[in-house]
Amino acid sequence: MTTVAQPVFTREGAREAKSESQFQIVMRRFRRHRLAMISLVLVTLIFILSLLAPVIAPFERDAIDISSPARPAPPGTRSADGRVHYLGIDHLGRDLYTRVLYAARVSMSIAILVVLISETFGALLGAIAGYYGGWTDTIISRVIEFMLTIPTLPLLLIISAILLRRDVILPLPDFLNRFLSALLLAPPREAQKVVVLVLVLVIFGWLGAARLMRGMALSLSKQDFVEALRAAGASDARIIFRHIVPNGLAPILVNASLALGGVIVTESALSFLGLGVQDPTPTWGNMLSTSQSYMFQHPWLPLVPGVFLVIVSIGFNFIGDGLRDALDPRLKR
Repeated sequence: MTTVAQPVFTREGAREAKSESQFQIVMRRFRRHRLAMISLVLVTLIFILSLLAPVIAPFERDAIDISSPARPAPPGTRSADGRVHYLGIDHLGRDLYTRVLYAARVSMSIAILVVLISETFGALLGAIAGYYGGWTDTIISRVIEFMLTIPTLPLLLIISAILLRRDVILPLPDFLNRFLSALLLAPPREAQKVVVLVLVLVIFGWLGAARLMRGMALSLSKQDFVEALRAAGASDARIIFRHIVPNGLAPILVNASLALGGVIVTESALSFLGLGVQDPTPTWGNMLSTSQSYMFQHPWLPLVPGVFLVIVSIGFNFIGDGLRDALDPRLKR
């Protein structure tokens, strides 16, 4: 009679056999993408430095160094009191290191606000269109298709010129004005112009998220669990907000991470053309605009905001690539 060897269970084997959560699987996949991890560290570092700008900046945002004989002055220039301008000073005598930190705060805050608002609105509208179908889906889809045929940049230039040049004041609550002023480290009137720019960018920023969520909702609404929820008497709002939207968030997260870099570049382009955030509120775009008149005599001047702009925009793209690979269910664990 032959004997069958019994399997031996150890504590280590039981620990290895323990199933991973979905979040752990996604994080493990994301960590394999080296460029995404490096980009995440760099973007996070720049964002933290921008939040600490009032603490670590050696000068005030708009302080002018009248002791410097040359303007612009190269990196390493010292002021009369011995403090160092690490990245030099601009044509007015303002410290570029200080202003690039404040500009990072403004530019990245604009990108985060635009993406957060547009992705949320687009995801909800797409979920409604895909879930209900019929005339609701037809109307929303035709609106999206019509807006996608409009050339975005020329219209953004026209709208920005009309709203920002005329100093349009939005009727925002006082607490929201104070919050935005504290977030952007700018006076309330300057913060209002940033809000106008955010709304202008949101107008065309929700279309991609709406199309992605609509496709996910069309697929999910035919699943058995949705039919079971309907049979159990669940309301349409509960099904959409508790089940359709959470199960369709994966492509929205990837789209949001990729859109962050695009919004920063678009905002910088508008500010560079003088139709975005206006000086003295610093952004990377208007810093590039003011440096173009001096770039041939001082070629390092546009590199100060340009390097940060390139790092952050490319970094968000690599993070989006890493999230796309991590959230792809077709990949092996």
